[in-house]
Amino acid sequence: MSDSEISTYPKTPRNTVQRYRNLAKYDHHTIHSIINSSPFLHVSFNTPSPSDPFPALLPMIGFAGKYNPQNPDEEDIGEGANIYIHGYVSSRLMRMGKNAGEGEGGENNNVDNDDGEEKGLPMTVAATCLDGLVLALAPFNHNYNYRSAVIQGYGQVVEDVDEKLWAMKKITNTVHPTRWENSRNPPTKTEMTTTQILRIHPHTGSSKLRRGGPPESKSDLKDLPLRERVWTGIIPVHLQYGTPIAAEQCKVSEVPGYIINFVQERNKEGGEFAVRMAGEGEEGE
Repeated sequence: MSDSEISTYPKTPRNTVQRYRNLAKYDHHTIHSIINSSPFLHVSFNTPSPSDPFPALLPMIGFAGKYNPQNPDEEDIGEGANIYIHGYVSSRLMRMGKNAGEGEGGENNNVDNDDGEEKGLPMTVAATCLDGLVLALAPFNHNYNYRSAVIQGYGQVVEDVDEKLWAMKKITNTVHPTRWENSRNPPTKTEMTTTQILRIHPHTGSSKLRRGGPPESKSDLKDLPLRERVWTGIIPVHLQYGTPIAAEQCKVSEVPGYIINFVQERNKEGGEFAVRMAGEGEEGE
């Protein structure tokens, strides 16, 4: 696919990267892939209380995906994908999302678009993956190799039962890719009632990726004694999964193969990816 065929978020004053623009990417696939690679999503929103000036910020489990009722198993994180997060039905965020969807969000929490069509609760979702420690000659030039993504969008509670079940399955499989199929389901009526799914429809988005080695100043590179004294390079970083530990109530005698394979494969893939990030790409902030 050529660059002209890649779907992207439009660049606006809100989402345009200002510092080291060469590290920025705006295509849907890159941004949504970072969302799906991060163990946590940090979700922020304004509270309705005029006495509280600070935005709320919550670490949550979620994913980016596109619900297709004709083919629920389809994996599509391109244009049109939404962000899905889950929470307790009476939590503040879920109540605000439901109220905003019903036109009861209150000032600054129920925003209409240019055509007057209600969109829901304004929210920002951020995700970051650390891929390496970048050690330079000078403290000023130390850095991380990383992938980060930020999406601004509008949240509404998912009312359709089939879409809700689909999102619950996807969120469960975010913890482990086949955990839904290997655990007790379908959910009970109580679980369906007390669990709420919030769908965040993206409005703008951007990402920033750094890879490669340390950027050194020309004067430091000319200082041979300094280069002989100070070690420089990259320490690859990835999420390391340990040996599974059975719960006290577990009656399964051995750790299932699908769990062992998951740990081994993720550790191998993560390590190889971090090494690749250390050796390629553009240096920058």
